[in-house]
Amino acid sequence: MSALTKENREWNMYGCSEAALKEMVENSLTFRLSGPVMFVASLMSDAQEEIAHNMKEDARQTLNRAKWVLSSYIDWKASK
Repeated sequence: MSALTKENREWNMYGCSEAALKEMVENSLTFRLSGPVMFVASLMSDAQEEIAHNMKEDARQTLNRAKWVLSSYIDWKASK
């Protein structure tokens, strides 16, 4: 996959690049103080608000960001 195609896919899925998403997550006070699970809970609350305001595309991207955080920052094997 070319870099342009990857960047387009990221913008479609998350509303930003993965690099920007990683920076946003790691600079978040919630992430630094409470960890990735609480950060994901916050994103899910944001998505609920977006749904309530009929912002379906924003909600879809917010949920994709939450899934990315889960897959990138949660060690599933260690939790078993």
